[in-house]
Amino acid sequence: MFKDKTGRSLSFSEFLDKVINRIKAVLLEFEVFLLHLTGCVPSHLFRKTIYRISGIKIGKGSTIHMFARFYNPVNIKIGNDSIIGEFCVLDGRDKLIIGDHVDIASGVLIYNSEHNINDENFTATTEKVVIEDYVFVGPRAIILPGVTIGKGAVIAAGAVVTKDIPPFAIAAGVPAKIIGERKLKKLNYRLGRPALFR
Repeated sequence: MFKDKTGRSLSFSEFLDKVINRIKAVLLEFEVFLLHLTGCVPSHLFRKTIYRISGIKIGKGSTIHMFARFYNPVNIKIGNDSIIGEFCVLDGRDKLIIGDHVDIASGVLIYNSEHNINDENFTATTEKVVIEDYVFVGPRAIILPGVTIGKGAVIAAGAVVTKDIPPFAIAAGVPAKIIGERKLKKLNYRLGRPALFR
């Protein structure tokens, strides 16, 4: 007789499904480890090539600086001319959509999965995260599941974003609250080339 971690009896087909899912999870963990190693290589071209092979969609002119971490890369899409800073975490356990001309500073953590603290089994839930065009996210900000950050918004350093941020808003704090509005509304700048050895 087979049992799951909660002691519930499993049929053979349920047991087999659990074994297959566990094998898939281990293979994904190994892929994520290889991507972590890729992040240590000081070559944008090499990293971008490996990241694209793993399933991350990266637009023209976009770059991911060294030491980025990923969870399930196939759900991550980055638009054109966007920059992801060093030591960022991009969670792909649900859809993560980053628009064009987005500047994400170093150490930013973007999560789209979290545990349900009111569930007796502490199960994980997921919700997509969308970061629209021309957004700037300051260093060490944290963006949590289910959030959409509107076009041109600015997230201050260290902010914890738990709710949607409207276009052109400036948000700061823990949890992030709107503290101002970006005056410039016609955005058409380009972020430029990445530093060679980052």
